Amino acid sequence: MNETIRELLTRVGGLPVAVSELENGGDLYAAGLSSFASVQLMLAIEEAFDIEFPDNLLNRKSFASISAIEETVSRILKAREAA
Repeated sequence: MNETIRELLTRVGGLPVAVSELENGGDLYAAGLSSFASVQLMLAIEEAFDIEFPDNLLNRKSFASISAIEETVSRILKAREAA
């Protein structure tokens, strides 16, 4: 999952730094992730993992770091499995 998120971030994140240099817990917004790019990233993640972000997870915290994105996607996948 981490590798996929990093690939998507590289493709749509528009960051001025190499994604490979980012720590999993590093602040993506401080690294240059814009609100527009975070929307593009969300759409790419939804497509890659065949999920849909619920409204309650569409917030800055869910996309704050690679770790936060992994946790959010995992929560969505677990909720789908439980349904």
